[in-house]
Amino acid sequence: MKNRQQTGNSCTCSCSWENTLCSFCQQELLDYAPAVRRHSPSRGSGPELGIKCVLVGDGAVGKTSLVVSYTTNGYPDEYQPTALDTFSVQVLVDGAPVRIQLWDTAGQEDFDCLRSLCYPDTDVFLVCFSVVNPSSFQNITEKWIPEIRTHNPRAPVLLVGTQADLRDDVNVLISLDRYHVKPVPRPQAEGLADKIRAEAYLECSALTQKNLKEVFDMAIVSGVEHKARQEKKMTAKGIKTLSKCRWKKFFCFV
Repeated sequence: MKNRQQTGNSCTCSCSWENTLCSFCQQELLDYAPAVRRHSPSRGSGPELGIKCVLVGDGAVGKTSLVVSYTTNGYPDEYQPTALDTFSVQVLVDGAPVRIQLWDTAGQEDFDCLRSLCYPDTDVFLVCFSVVNPSSFQNITEKWIPEIRTHNPRAPVLLVGTQADLRDDVNVLISLDRYHVKPVPRPQAEGLADKIRAEAYLECSALTQKNLKEVFDMAIVSGVEHKARQEKKMTAKGIKTLSKCRWKKFFCFV
């Protein structure tokens, strides 16, 4: 294990991408992570499959609004920066119960260490930007994809354009024009999705809930498929290791 170091109120250790966390990071995670919220459990037969979905993106792009709107059919009245929040929803996929844990992370740099603790064992990432905030779109390649791929190189990614209801809002367009910028064109976002090898690009609105269900439906399906691939690899690896051990035992006896 690599050396760990604590400085002030932050940790500069490498445990953020290892399974074992240092005591400092464990306490920091406990301090910020609330109890898991449960919403509208759907009954199904058979064992429940768990999927971990992590939302990342710049602050104020609407990640929390997406989660709240999806899980409660509500909408936050005012913006409150998130440190770390988790929600739990049970759904049925082909008649089988699946529990998806939604990890809503902070976009601010102050929470870089805390946020990276969420990345291991993630089954799917929702990488979010606001369609009316070009700088948040630029940060997808400059910050978010490099960051999550450092800690989790294989989990599928969905590129999500948030606040789509503001794309044609006159007041928003006037405000953007003052800075000589425009909303992010959809073809440009689709091109970026191809570049970062995302599963898809989807635009949605937490306020109107347009395409909101489609975003999380695709996240669930992508997460289930990823988990199945990972479990298949682990099973194959276990069989191969077992066969190798048996061969060695037989060889020694001979």
